[in-house]
Amino acid sequence: MGFEFITKLPTPAEIREQYPLPLELATVKSKRDAQIAKVFTGESDQFILIIGPCSADNEDSVCEYAYRLAKVQEKVQEKIILIPRVYTNKPRTTGEGYKGMLHQPDPEKKPNMLEGILAIRHMHMKVLRETGLTTADEMLYPENLRYLSDMMSYIAVGARSVENQYHRLVSSGCDVPVGMKNPTSGDLSVMLNSVYAAQHGHDFIFRGWEVGTAGNPLTHTILRGAVNKHGQCLPNYHFEDLELLLKLYTERGNLQFPACIVDTNHSNSNKKYMEQIRIAKEVLHSRRHAPEIRDFVKGLMIESYLEPGSQPIGGGCYGKSITDPCLGWEDSERLIYEIAEGL
Repeated sequence: MGFEFITKLPTPAEIREQYPLPLELATVKSKRDAQIAKVFTGESDQFILIIGPCSADNEDSVCEYAYRLAKVQEKVQEKIILIPRVYTNKPRTTGEGYKGMLHQPDPEKKPNMLEGILAIRHMHMKVLRETGLTTADEMLYPENLRYLSDMMSYIAVGARSVENQYHRLVSSGCDVPVGMKNPTSGDLSVMLNSVYAAQHGHDFIFRGWEVGTAGNPLTHTILRGAVNKHGQCLPNYHFEDLELLLKLYTERGNLQFPACIVDTNHSNSNKKYMEQIRIAKEVLHSRRHAPEIRDFVKGLMIESYLEPGSQPIGGGCYGKSITDPCLGWEDSERLIYEIAEGL
C-alpha cells in the first residue's frame, strides 16, 4: 500500500542546463516551427506527414530511420513537411507492457526514470542535430513536457488523455501545434471541447508553480478511429467523416484555424498496418474531391519503421516495432513519393 519514493528526479530546468540545446539547433527548430505553423494557419499549402515508429525503443534504429527520412525530405520539400515520430512514452490500456524509453531506456532491463529522461533528451537532440528534422512526441505525462519541448515541433494528445483537463490546460501553453485525438468512443464533441480548451488561456498549477497561459491557436483535431461497445473498430477517415467534422467546426464558430490530421493506423486500420497505404490514398482522394476538405485536412499520421510488422521485446530484429505493427521502410518511402504525386 502507498508509494515508495525511489529517486528524486531533476527538474526540466536542471536537465536543460546540464544538456542545453545549442543555439544553431534552436535556430533550426525556430525555422521549422514557423514553416509548420503556416500549414495550420492556412498560409501554406504544404502537407504534413507525422511518420515513424509506434514507439522509439532504440536510439540507433530510430536515428537510422530519421537519416533515411531526411534524404526523402530533400526530394519532397516543396510539397511535404516530414516530422519524425520519436515517441518515448506509450500509454498502456491495462497498465502492462512496454511504457516507452522514458520508463525503460533498454526495453529488456528494469525501469529507470532518470536514465530514461537523459536517454530521450539525447535521442531527440541527436535526430535534430544529425538530420535537421525536428520531432513529434506524445504528451502522456504533462509535467514531463519541458524535458523535450525545446526540440519538438509537434505534440499529440492521445485518445485516452484527450478528456483530461490537465492535458488540455498544459496544451494551452504550448507554442507548437498540438493534435487532439478523438477518444476511443469516437465522440467528436469531446475532441472539439479539448481543442477549444487548449486554444484559450488558463491559470493553473504546473510543476509547483501558479502559471498562466495565453492559449494555443494551433491546437487541432486528429481522427484515429473509434471502438464500439462490442470492441469493434469503427474508422472515421472516410469523406463523410471529414465532411461531418468540418461541419461541426463551422457550427461552433469559436475555434481558430479549423484543421484535421488523419491517423492512418490504430482504430482506423484496426492495426492492420498495411491498410495505412490504402487509407492514406483515400484521404488524398477526398481532398482532391472537395476544395473545402483539401483546406481542412492538413496531413496524415503514419506508423512506420525500418522493418514491417512487430515483434515481442527481445525479438532481435533491428528496427522492428515492439509495440503496434508498422509499415516497413520500402513501403513507407514509396508511399511518401506517391503522396507527393497525389497532392
